[in-house]
Amino acid sequence: MDKNRTEGTKHEVKGAVKEVAGKVTGNKAKEAAGNIEKNAGKVQKEVGKAADDARKGK
Repeated sequence: MDKNRTEGTKHEVKGAVKEVAGKVTGNKAKEAAGNIEKNAGKVQKEVGKAADDARKGK
């Protein structure tokens, strides 16, 4: 498994937690930062998936 997949998942979860914490506390900046990190994690995870597929010859 490509390192980007695991790192992307980690960022996705961390961003989701930040986003919820921002919503609960009413901190729009933290909510936005969490959303950005979550989406960046999704992109990174897809990059890792593509790298794995390329190695497998798909």
